[in-house]
Amino acid sequence: MTSSPDSVHGTPGDAFVDVEYEQPDQAAPAAAHRALAAVPVVCSTRHAWARVPAEPAPAERERLKARARELLKAKNAVMVSHYYVHPDLQDLALETGGIVSDSLEMARFGRDHAAQTLVVSGVRFMGESAKILSPDKRVLMPDLDANCSLDLGCPVDEFSAFCDQHPDRTVVVYANTSAAVKARADWLVTSSCALDIVRALKDQGHKILWAPDRHLGGYIARETGADLLMWNGACIVHDEFKAFELEALKKEHPRAKVLVHPESPADVVALADAVGSTSAILNAARTLDATEFIVATDNGMMHTLRQQNPGKVFIEAPTAGNSATCKSCAHCPWMAMNSLVDLVRVLETGANEVLVDPALIPRARQPIDRMLAFTAALKAGQPVGSLVPHIGAA
Repeated sequence: MTSSPDSVHGTPGDAFVDVEYEQPDQAAPAAAHRALAAVPVVCSTRHAWARVPAEPAPAERERLKARARELLKAKNAVMVSHYYVHPDLQDLALETGGIVSDSLEMARFGRDHAAQTLVVSGVRFMGESAKILSPDKRVLMPDLDANCSLDLGCPVDEFSAFCDQHPDRTVVVYANTSAAVKARADWLVTSSCALDIVRALKDQGHKILWAPDRHLGGYIARETGADLLMWNGACIVHDEFKAFELEALKKEHPRAKVLVHPESPADVVALADAVGSTSAILNAARTLDATEFIVATDNGMMHTLRQQNPGKVFIEAPTAGNSATCKSCAHCPWMAMNSLVDLVRVLETGANEVLVDPALIPRARQPIDRMLAFTAALKAGQPVGSLVPHIGAA
């Protein structure tokens, strides 16, 4: 535990933890690497902090939920919550006409909903994405300091310099990035659409500069054969899943199917029965012929998995070996910063409004709109080739 950072909201009893994450050393000669080549990449360990909200007592919890329902209605506000936040915030979103989903559906839902205030329970890049797509709406978050190791590990100045070194490549960035990094990109992807978009780019002859997650990038390269030059970032949650421990757990549960998010290391992905985004994991849990599952993603997913699949058993994949320590223990420390106390506070006061430089929004929106147009066409069974220009096209 660490002492409270200056100028941070919280409640008595909140604790603070130090969180380590990696950032590539762009001064090193091997700062980038191709996804299919084992080129060493020099990284530096950086430190951030996360707040651990105190859990309210049962009576206070019910009071806060009732107050939040009242305020959402009075403020013409809707909640969009990610699968990884506290179960109370997931349930509250669904009970009040909002959504619990992955980052792609969160962005789309917020854009299309009539509410003029969006309350985003997740991490900061999700709030920024909501504001980019809905610049005329007010976007609030329970905690603006809820961050992401992928976002933190990909600062825009260093990333822009990396892009400038490779002007022949199409820049594809993952959703887990800042608005400024998105504004430097040609395409945005989420884990639910990355394979389809990169495959389409490859078919049109594009070489790709990928950022920031190296494990997702490696998975996409293996699946598509695309030429990816990668930024070397990692999610602190998924990076910690251990293949040797997963193999041992599989022996204890021989009938269990293994569900893995592609931000996990390659040797963990290789043990999976199904690999995919949070939405794909939910679908696999519903459709695979099994009643027991080992799940390698943030354990916030367990709430929705168990709600949607009563009678099935879900087991967390291991993040550390015997006597080892883990940085995240399968739960994002920043997702955990979202709390009922702060939700009510921002609805009462209007605090924690997400602001994005208006001059940045049009450029940051372009790769998001391309992604949304592509996924809408794909879902409708329409041709997507025209949405991906050939090399040299305007």
